[in-house]
Amino acid sequence: MPARPWSVRKRRHEWQRWLPAFALLFLAPAITPSATATGGDVRPAAIVSEGFIYTEAPFPQAHASTLVETTGGEIVAAWFGGTHERHPDVEIHVARLGPGGWSTPVAVADGVQEDGSRLPTWNPVLFQAPGGPLWLFYKVGPDPRRWWGMAMRSLDGGQSWSAAERLPAGVLGPIKNKPVVLANGDWLSPSSTETGTARDADWRLHFERSADGGRTWARTAAVEPLNGLDAIQPSLLFHADGRLQAVARTAQGVVASTWSSDGGHHWTPVDAIDLANPNSGTDALTLADGRQLIVYNPGAHHPETPGKGPRWPLAVALSDDGVRWRRVLTLESGPIEHGYAYPAVIQARDGLVHVSYTWGRVRIKHVVLDPARLEPEA
Repeated sequence: MPARPWSVRKRRHEWQRWLPAFALLFLAPAITPSATATGGDVRPAAIVSEGFIYTEAPFPQAHASTLVETTGGEIVAAWFGGTHERHPDVEIHVARLGPGGWSTPVAVADGVQEDGSRLPTWNPVLFQAPGGPLWLFYKVGPDPRRWWGMAMRSLDGGQSWSAAERLPAGVLGPIKNKPVVLANGDWLSPSSTETGTARDADWRLHFERSADGGRTWARTAAVEPLNGLDAIQPSLLFHADGRLQAVARTAQGVVASTWSSDGGHHWTPVDAIDLANPNSGTDALTLADGRQLIVYNPGAHHPETPGKGPRWPLAVALSDDGVRWRRVLTLESGPIEHGYAYPAVIQARDGLVHVSYTWGRVRIKHVVLDPARLEPEA
């Protein structure tokens, strides 16, 4: 067969080069945030903006994002990305939100060991120390049963980072969700441990406190469960009566809660609250107006396949007391392979709420909400 003229071959190559752009154009309605958030074409009033932190990356999978507002008022995100969860090439990536949008993600931490071997990194958590550096906590290890805590610091809002340091023995750092600063200035970090197997889990919450700006840490005892609940990955909430509450994921298909009346030193047994959850990560915060907000998957639990329940839809719920919750917004309806999972949520100084989450394990999505417009869903 004679070779095609150069002009024909060039046109063919040009067509191939632009194919991804045409594909994105035609697929856009299927992945437009307003469509996935509502199941239709109208964006809910509470959603100020939404989009992906990146559209192309050198890593095929991403998961477990975290958000923070820096001292300078910039929003910074981090997550782990690599071939897939547990792969040794998984690294921690960071991006910053500026006037022109999100910066190109940069890998800032890996699991390279002294002997040159590699282990995966896990679950970054960003924390802005009051009057101090921006902290990046993360984990390194072959799996959640054998990982350990690591930390890095940034003095320029996440543009550059110190060398990684291993946290003291027995201190894991915040497992998934952000630490909080208590009224006395102490830092309280929500943490947990995982032992056992997927079908016979032994998960326990605990909390880690620093009274000296992160130089030293003290760990509470493991919180006892009620009714066999196995809980991990807590988020901390503040109540007007001075109590602290932690809400957490469980292996039993519900969100669980524990309370402290002494500033986080002691905690009540972990008990279920009225939110279903398919063994999937959540995050929560106390809004400036005193309401409690949680981002979670309200899907059904599948006890025959622990941890494999559908991670859709992704929703927002509010509560006045931390006990009775009302669903106010659906961020994603689904279905999608790997679902929408592991949300992170913060409230910025301007009052807007920022949410990030895993989108199909291939991207990290960012949504900005106006909490004044959150109303119960019909």
